[in-house]
Amino acid sequence: MWIRIRFVVDGTSADEWTDALLATGAASVDTSDADADSEAECALFGEPGEPPPASAWPRTRITALLARSTDGGARADDARVGRELLGRAAAIAGRTAPDDAAFDSLEDEDWVGATQREFTPFPVGQRLWITPSWHAGTHPAPEARVALVLDPGMAFGTGSHPTTRLCLEWLDANLRGGESVIDYGCGSGILAIAAARLGAAEVTGIDIDPQALAAAQRNAQANGVSITLRSSGETPPAAADVVVANILANPLRVLAPLLETLVAPGGRLVLAGLLDRQADEIARCYPRIALRPWRSLDGWTCLAGTRRR
Repeated sequence: MWIRIRFVVDGTSADEWTDALLATGAASVDTSDADADSEAECALFGEPGEPPPASAWPRTRITALLARSTDGGARADDARVGRELLGRAAAIAGRTAPDDAAFDSLEDEDWVGATQREFTPFPVGQRLWITPSWHAGTHPAPEARVALVLDPGMAFGTGSHPTTRLCLEWLDANLRGGESVIDYGCGSGILAIAAARLGAAEVTGIDIDPQALAAAQRNAQANGVSITLRSSGETPPAAADVVVANILANPLRVLAPLLETLVAPGGRLVLAGLLDRQADEIARCYPRIALRPWRSLDGWTCLAGTRRR
């Protein structure tokens, strides 16, 4: 059982409040954008190579957890105990305790189970079925669909993000079997594994992160497919029939000369990780490939095109 304390502060004081709450006995402190899912929502993290849009959320929601006494105290005391802790933290931070802070009780629960319940099997396109391992036995892939077993982990790519889904849908709609495929920035390996499961003859996954390559190797083994994995620091592989890169706009801009050479003449390039407003500018970075918006989903665009012979 936990006492939960929630209040909103100016972003510039969030670090002071966090340190003070931990110093006065809070078991954990979480910060989030108080304006999330509204027009005032603020992004803190920029793309690689670009400065962050902001250093702090203008209005930061702080959530602190305090272990509730096991001596049988009434829940009615939770607000009093929470307010006392908040008062001590305010004194340490040199701030005024907010009058509108909320206090309630939070039951302990199976957090692993709760997290797993958020990830359920789902279909992609006409042929794919994405499922976490804990559902693979109880929710088998429907007939005529190919199962990809992937668990959330350290590397990006479970199929739920719009950019990953767009790439999966492109592979599902366009691979006919026998192709050579490169997944540049492979992360968890989901696109490389999907290509292999859809019949690609030769699949290579490339990433800068050793942890991602290790995760991709484990996921490939779990799905019974063989893919070649290599670091982006190694000599690039031979050009392929299909190159997929689900990264972000700035890396795709910087990598344009390399990615163009990885596509065989007449081969196809698929780019994702782009906001709708970034698509045209990134397409112009690839003069040898006629890139066009293939599909858009939730504000993200997937570009696809064929390399001129």
